[in-house]
Amino acid sequence: MGFIKRSTLRPRRRLLAWTLCLTLTVLCCLSPAAEATNVGTSLTVGIQSTKTTTISPLYPLERDMMSIYGLVYESLVTIDDDYLPAPGLAESWEMSSAGKTWTFHLRENVTFSDGTPLTANDVVATAQHILDRAQDEYADDKGYYRNLTYFISSISASDDYTVVVKSKRSYWGLLYAMTFPILPADRVQADNPPGTGAYVIENFMPGDYIYLRANPNWWQNQPKVQEITVICHTNDKDVIESYEYARVDTIFTRSIAAAQHKSGTASLALDYRTSQLETLQMNNDSWELTENVRKAIRYLVDPDKLASTVYMGMVNRTDTPLPSGTWMYNSSITFEKSLDKAIALLEEDGWYLSEGSTVRVKTNDNGDVKRLHLSFYVYEEPDNDVRVEAANMIADMLAVAGIEATPTTVTLTEMSERLSAGSFDLALVAYAMDVCPDPGFILIRGNTGNYCRYRSDNMTELCNTLRKQTTQADYQNVLYQIQQQFADDCPFLCLYYRAGAVLTRKMYTTARNVRELELLRGIELFHEE
Repeated sequence: MGFIKRSTLRPRRRLLAWTLCLTLTVLCCLSPAAEATNVGTSLTVGIQSTKTTTISPLYPLERDMMSIYGLVYESLVTIDDDYLPAPGLAESWEMSSAGKTWTFHLRENVTFSDGTPLTANDVVATAQHILDRAQDEYADDKGYYRNLTYFISSISASDDYTVVVKSKRSYWGLLYAMTFPILPADRVQADNPPGTGAYVIENFMPGDYIYLRANPNWWQNQPKVQEITVICHTNDKDVIESYEYARVDTIFTRSIAAAQHKSGTASLALDYRTSQLETLQMNNDSWELTENVRKAIRYLVDPDKLASTVYMGMVNRTDTPLPSGTWMYNSSITFEKSLDKAIALLEEDGWYLSEGSTVRVKTNDNGDVKRLHLSFYVYEEPDNDVRVEAANMIADMLAVAGIEATPTTVTLTEMSERLSAGSFDLALVAYAMDVCPDPGFILIRGNTGNYCRYRSDNMTELCNTLRKQTTQADYQNVLYQIQQQFADDCPFLCLYYRAGAVLTRKMYTTARNVRELELLRGIELFHEE
């Protein structure tokens, strides 16, 4: 589909006017910078988008597009500034049957943008479509929200405003799974289906622009920002250039180049944490990588230095799989850097330096002298072109203590093959963490995400215990225990969550926690005073 035919004339005229004003705008951007101001009644946003050809909120193809979808479609449950479940289209809920049944009560008098009333049948139809597609063995794209199958065994409507969910386990984390967009029951597979959100996508030209206007049927107060024009770019470099030349008011970027704009007087920089957790995987099956050697590596690798010098501060540091600064994070866990302690652990394991040598050696059970050489693999990706630099710096940090690890750059496919086969010692690997704070997929013995071959009965039991908790307090307690076990065993190193920046000349949100995939969150709550 090349164009959504809905009131096509006005946006084209708007974009034509925008184009005619471009030269003047560029000249203005080169003059002395003015102070960034509060948002007016319109906003122009620059994003990276080349793959999206239809408006399909259940099958998003690009990160930036999900922030646009978030203005149009709403969910039963939202995640608040403290990263806790909060009412959305469901104004309340309760648990029964020891956490195996959850009942959600919908807000009344909510309509979709076309005026159709929202009912429980719409919620059930949307969820059932997600479940059916995720379980379809012939479907190539099982959908972004396919993890719903791990939480729900059935969903039904007991009346027009009550949704009953039978869960697969007694699990408080189910609330995080109820954040999928709700669509009309008869249009779950339609292009550009109506939503209940603050805005409507009135026009869309793939790879070119998206025009949104305020939804007159929205169930909350009308937002101050009545029009949002989204300009699509082919790459991050073009997005930043559009901002530099004032073609757009606001951009989203994970590029390190954004760091240079974060101190400008004409820009506001809203840092956001992504779901991408960067780790240094250590193969627990490798003969060299005993617990002592792994902990020695932890004493040597300095993530703070990597964050400041390689990533220019565009990361959020963490020492566990959970994001720091949140209710989930066990802040009592800290790791010091100490060359002396690293050397002591290596020598305790029998690794010593021969006179004049820079690499430690050890005699194995067969009497052979082995060098402490670790195979080290790293892969690059389009929006993380500094990972090789980080790997080289890590290798230098290890070399100080006599550990030899020369990074080898491979493709993502080659890295996946090596991780699956266990043919590596060290590897820089990123995980896309789920919205539900549950690190079990990378820690449970034998799980597909457990690349480092970590085997701990205690950890597996803790992760299974986490999935039986029905209150936030109990859930948090078990998460703390999981992180402590992780610290004790040191199966691999958590370095940081990648971060991005929203650069804007117009302050459009009061949200404390602007997050990836929800980067325009809060714009709908700006009202005329």
